[in-house]
This record gives sequence, C-alpha cells and structure tokens, in this order.
Amino acid sequence: MVKKWIESREKAPEDYEEAKRKFEMVLGQPFITIKVELPPGFEGFNIEFLKLENDPQFYDEVRDLVKKRLLLDSRRK
Repeated sequence: MVKKWIESREKAPEDYEEAKRKFEMVLGQPFITIKVELPPGFEGFNIEFLKLENDPQFYDEVRDLVKKRLLLDSRRK
C-alpha cells in the first residue's frame, strides 16, 4: 500500500508537466524545450553562459534564429 502511494506521488509532477504542456499547445502557443550545453572550449564562460537563461536579448536572438530557420525550411519545400 505504501509502495503504491509513493509511486503515485513520484509520477504526479511528470503528469502535471505533460498536461500543462498539452494545454498550452491547445491554446495556440506551441513551444519547444531544448537543452543547450556550454560549447567545448568555452569552459571559462560558465557564469556568462548561465546568465543567458534570463537574458531577454538572448531570447530575442533565438526567436530571430527560429524565424530564419522556419522561413528557409518553407522555401526549400
């Protein structure tokens, strides 16, 4: 009985995150989540790299990159 309770508690956050993601997709705001690792040779930039996560300019640059990529892909078809 305790095992079932523990297993159900462990799965709840995953189920919530998946349900949240599906809900956001249905609302018309699709998104992707990617893991970006510090490139080899840039080990001395750990602090600067971690600051990118909260940098609005970085997000704007990534959005621009996504737009360019989507436009290029649509032209190739």
